[in-house]
Amino acid sequence: MNQAKPFDISKRMVWEAYPQVKANRGAAGVDGQSIKEFEIEEVNHLYRLWNRLASGSYFPPPVLRVEIPKAGGKRPLGVPTVSDRIAQTVVKRYLEPLVEPMFHEDSYGYRPRRSAHQA
Repeated sequence: MNQAKPFDISKRMVWEAYPQVKANRGAAGVDGQSIKEFEIEEVNHLYRLWNRLASGSYFPPPVLRVEIPKAGGKRPLGVPTVSDRIAQTVVKRYLEPLVEPMFHEDSYGYRPRRSAHQA
């Protein structure tokens, strides 16, 4: 291994993912930390997250399970922590340009700017 960190995840990638997560205004996860609370020490939180992602030592925390009403009952929904949503966004933005060219043109599931309705 010729580099200090095994994954090429820059601080910039983490800092750019944060506004995207913040704009979604999601609920607090299992740690109870809201986006407002995350903002209080956002630089420290983002640095710590970047350091763990870049070193390969990041381990996602548990996901909060909440029940949401659906026709005919309730459905479980998982709510990740704010930090984990940022980490997921970083990984998505890192991997998407690498794997997107490998998909068949007629593939629509879970792809950017495509939906099942377009299929």
